[in-house]
Amino acid sequence: MVGLLEATRKAVEDPAVRVLVYTGAGDRAFSAGGDLSGSFVDDPIGLHKARGALADLFRLMIRGGKPTVARVNGHALAGGFGLAVACDVTICVEGAKLGMTEVKVGLWPMMISAVLARVMPRKAALELMLTGRIIDPYEAQRLGAVSRVVPSAELDAAVTETVESLAANSPVTTMIGRDSFHGIVDIDFDAALDRLQTGLTAIALTDDAAEGISAFLEKRPPEWNRP
Repeated sequence: MVGLLEATRKAVEDPAVRVLVYTGAGDRAFSAGGDLSGSFVDDPIGLHKARGALADLFRLMIRGGKPTVARVNGHALAGGFGLAVACDVTICVEGAKLGMTEVKVGLWPMMISAVLARVMPRKAALELMLTGRIIDPYEAQRLGAVSRVVPSAELDAAVTETVESLAANSPVTTMIGRDSFHGIVDIDFDAALDRLQTGLTAIALTDDAAEGISAFLEKRPPEWNRP
């Protein structure tokens, strides 16, 4: 988790990086979750701060200003499922096993609850947490946890297509738009509309908005400002 957090921070701070892609090694698993053999319950109080690395990772992914893509190349379980769902776009291979299995070993998917409750129907998410039931990518897609499901042979092409589409857009518009979208999750309707109205004005004030409209009217590709 610390390694993922540091790699994410480095990518967020690098102006040359436009999109962040998370994936697993090989072709069997995206992530099976935390390592339960590594003194997970031997020192519960002493490791309290260390467990916060996942929370810090989720915060940085949301607030980093750059789009994130999960290349789910295999099974995504427990915290690994939370990481996949935390990405803006989640592309998953057919045949992957997904779910929150923590309850089966006497644990609970605590921090990933903050992610799941924002993208899935609450009752559906709670049922999966309570039972530890494994679901397939198509059910996950119906529940809002997965964006696209593709055959394994098409995974790289689907991810490349998505990344190129994201990278082709204005960086500043993407940043302001993402911040506005994520920022209205926990506020009431009127406050959300006020924030979004301010966000729209902020985008309208950017050079990229003027360039994008000019390019559209002149029937040419836009030339965005690079950070």
